[in-house]
Amino acid sequence: MRAVSVSEPVNLRYSSRGEMLVAPSLAKLRLQFYVAMMACDFLAIIAGFALASLIHFGVPTLREALSVGPLLLPVFLIVASYNRCYSLLALQDFARGIFRAEVALAVASVTTVLLAYFVESTDELSRIELVGGATLAGFFVIVGRLLIRSVMRWRCGPSVINQLVIDDGGPRITVTPAIHISAARFDLRPDLQDPHALHRLGLILRNIDRVIVSCPPDRRAAWALMLKGANVDGEVLDDEVARLGAQGARVSGGHGLLLISAGPLGLRDRAIKRLFDLAFAAGAILALSPLLLLVAIAVKLEDGGPVFFIQRRMGRGNRFFDMYKFRSMTVTQADNDGVVSASKGDQRVTRVGRLIRSTSIDELPQLFNVLIGDMSLVGPRPHAIGSQAGSKLFWEVDLRYWQRHCLRPGLSGLAQIRGFRGATEHETDLIDRLQSDLEYLEGWTILRDIKIVLLTIRVLVHDRAF
Repeated sequence: MRAVSVSEPVNLRYSSRGEMLVAPSLAKLRLQFYVAMMACDFLAIIAGFALASLIHFGVPTLREALSVGPLLLPVFLIVASYNRCYSLLALQDFARGIFRAEVALAVASVTTVLLAYFVESTDELSRIELVGGATLAGFFVIVGRLLIRSVMRWRCGPSVINQLVIDDGGPRITVTPAIHISAARFDLRPDLQDPHALHRLGLILRNIDRVIVSCPPDRRAAWALMLKGANVDGEVLDDEVARLGAQGARVSGGHGLLLISAGPLGLRDRAIKRLFDLAFAAGAILALSPLLLLVAIAVKLEDGGPVFFIQRRMGRGNRFFDMYKFRSMTVTQADNDGVVSASKGDQRVTRVGRLIRSTSIDELPQLFNVLIGDMSLVGPRPHAIGSQAGSKLFWEVDLRYWQRHCLRPGLSGLAQIRGFRGATEHETDLIDRLQSDLEYLEGWTILRDIKIVLLTIRVLVHDRAF
C-alpha cells in the first residue's frame, strides 16, 4: 500500500461478491506475523542454547543441547506476551519490538536461575551454557525479527495498518502512508437520516483500520456519530487541539475536557533517569577529579578570584536554582543576570577562561548540580533570567519557551548536539534551540539519553564557545 493524494485516482478493488474495496485486508497478515514472530523467538532460544551447548560440551547431544532452553521458554513467552512483544506496536516499530523481546529474554534468564536456586537444582545448570545460550539466543532473536520485517514490508508495504483520510472540505492534511480520498467523489455525506449514506461509508471503510476526516466545524458532530458505528478507529480533524497543545481528551460530568499539560515522565521513567544521572555523574566526578582540581588551581592563580561562578537559573517547574560553573570571566565584569552573551574576542573572558570555555570544561561543576538533583545529564539547557535573543528576552520571542521547564534542565540536550549553542544574537538562534527542546520533551527514553550523552562528546570542543 502506498500513499495516494486527494487528486490522484484511487485504484479500487472488488471483493468476491462484487463489493468495492479501497484497500486489501491486512488483519490476517498481521495475525500471521504475530505467530511468525513467536515461532522465530522460540526457535532462536532453542538454537542459541543448542549452539552454546555444542561450544561448551563439544558434542551436540540432544539432552545437553536442550537442558536449559525448555526451562526458559515458558517464562520468556509469559514475559514477552505481557511486554507486548507480539502486538501491533511490535509490528509498527520493529526497533522497539526487538528491544522488548531482548528485555523479556533477560528477565526470563534471571527468573530461570532464581527458580533453579529455589528448587535446589543450580548444580545442573551450567553458567557458561546459560550466559552463552542467552547471548546467542538474543542475537538470533534480532536476526529472526529483521527477517520478518523484510518479509512484512514485501507483503504489506510501508505500513501494517490501512489508514484512510477523507477530505470533506476541511483543512488539508498529509498523512503517510495513507489512502486519501475525496468525500465528494465517493458521495460520502454525514447524513444520519440516510441509511444508504451509512452503507456507502461502510463499504469504503471495509478493511480500513484507522480513518481521519477533515471537514468544516459544523459537520464534525455528524461525522463523529457516523464513525462511532463504523467499527474502526476514527478521528475528526480539529486544529483547536493543536492550538491549545492538547495531549488527550476525556468526558467528565457531561463536559469535554482537553488534557493540555502533564508530567512528561511517569514514576518508573523518573526513577530510571535519576539512577542514570546519579551513576554517571558520580563516576564522572571521580574520574575527572584530577582535572577538576587542576582547573580550580589555574582559575585561582590567574587573578585570585573565586573558583566558581554561581548564577541563578530557571529550572524544573519554573523554579530558580544556583548553577555552578568554573569562573571564566574577570570578577568585576561577570554578568550575573546573563544579559550580555559572551562573544568572540570578549574582553571579559580571562586567559584560562578562554581555554576552558572552548573545551566546555567550565561546565563540569554542573555534575554537582546533577548529584544534588537540580539538573539532569540530559535536558533543556538552563538559561539566565536576563538572557536575550536579539533585543528580546527569551520568553518574549516565543511563549512556548516556558514549556521547556517541565523537566530538569540538562548538561546537554538535543539542541547542543545539533550545534545550537553559543551567543543568541538573533531570534532564530533561540527558535532553533527551543524546537529541539520541545522535541526532546515529546517522548523520553533512556536509550535516547544515552545516545545524547555519547554524541555530546563530539561537540565538547566547538567554535561557538567564546
